Amino acid sequence: MSLIRKTLTPDADGKLLLDLPDLAGQPLEVIVRPARPTNAAQAWRAGIDPVPASGKVVGDAEKDAMIDAALDAWLTTGRFNDAFEKRLASFVGTRFALTVNSGSSANLVAFSALTSPTLGDRAIRPGDEVITVAAGFPTTVNPILQNGAVPVFVDVCLPTYNIDVTMLEAALSPRTKAIMIAHTLGNPIDLDAVCAFAEQHGLWLIEDCCDALGSTWKGRKVGTFGHLATLSFYPAHHITMGEGGAVLTNDPQLRQIAESFRDWGRDCWCKPGCDNTCGKRFGWQLGSLPAGYDHKYTYSHIGYNLKITDMQAACGLAQLDRLEGFIEARKRNFAHLSAALADVEDFLILPEASSGSDPSWFGFPVTLREEAGINRVDLLEYLDQHKIGTRLLFAGNLVRQPSMSGRDVRVVGDLPVADRIMRDTFWIGVWPGLTETQLDYAASHIRTFLGVDL
Repeated sequence: MSLIRKTLTPDADGKLLLDLPDLAGQPLEVIVRPARPTNAAQAWRAGIDPVPASGKVVGDAEKDAMIDAALDAWLTTGRFNDAFEKRLASFVGTRFALTVNSGSSANLVAFSALTSPTLGDRAIRPGDEVITVAAGFPTTVNPILQNGAVPVFVDVCLPTYNIDVTMLEAALSPRTKAIMIAHTLGNPIDLDAVCAFAEQHGLWLIEDCCDALGSTWKGRKVGTFGHLATLSFYPAHHITMGEGGAVLTNDPQLRQIAESFRDWGRDCWCKPGCDNTCGKRFGWQLGSLPAGYDHKYTYSHIGYNLKITDMQAACGLAQLDRLEGFIEARKRNFAHLSAALADVEDFLILPEASSGSDPSWFGFPVTLREEAGINRVDLLEYLDQHKIGTRLLFAGNLVRQPSMSGRDVRVVGDLPVADRIMRDTFWIGVWPGLTETQLDYAASHIRTFLGVDL
């Protein structure tokens, strides 16, 4: 007989209203939570309080959900995780979603899945090449190196900050096996060109959608085009569970391989707490193991343990309830900044959505025009003095980073745009917690620094 859980919070007068359901003989658990403070949040103060480049929007729903999960005392992935994976896959439009403990882990699992011996000749092996872009976040590229493959760096374009698709042919070689690219700051890459190229040459495609949850390409959500895709749920991202990420796919085989890499590399696909899902736990004969060796302790891959807790998944479920509103707020904030900075284009290159896309923007990137004679550090220090948060476009040109020194990589061309981004680009926030007043404050100080408002 299932337990009915009733959670109560005192009202402003400290009273509890117990509205009992029809129990029909079922056990009832009543949980009383402390009353929450009713003081309104302090109004934002210009020049005193920060305008963060990123942040989270969480409230009572997320806290209640995490408490519910904690009261289950299951702790590892469980019923909340199952529900989250199903809802996430449904939102994006993929058959499967597999949670992991970060977006970087999602990239690691997704790429590692393509190295599985079960893929035969299509498996990526050490020395094989993977086309990627030079400007972006390091953990889009790190899994390529961590698996012994060779990243092939191509340049990007302004003002989309995405791959220059005219360089794909030059990047191709007999060793090319895959393409792994992020949708920069939520702005979709040219998926028509990239998908056609991948299909023409029989290449795997991994979409790094960590900054792009909800973005669409010609009406279809990103994450549904590649063989695999990834998401991040770090607090700066479109939804959060503190730490977390997900791998998306429509392919049942890739889903099973990804789960194996996430769960220690084991061959078994039983969920935590379950045994004998396959119906022949002691009936397998795999490799050189003894006949009947317990399938739960049979390992097909060199894997990891990258699961989330059920409390994280519960928080994620509550965030999914807000996701559509979050996306609209990001788009609205981006449009507001675009209008507020429209007359500074003599100084700044403003961002543009890729043709055919509708981005769920992660940030508002700008690049200083070379002829403007502005030093980026001077501008960023000025904004910092006025409590306006800024971020660089992550690693800039990854090839120039110390971590890439001495690595086995291939570079196509001179990467002039990636170098320019490293020197002249930064972005400010559009996350849902920002108000128009804060956006106007940020835009006004950019304009003042540039001399537009003088």
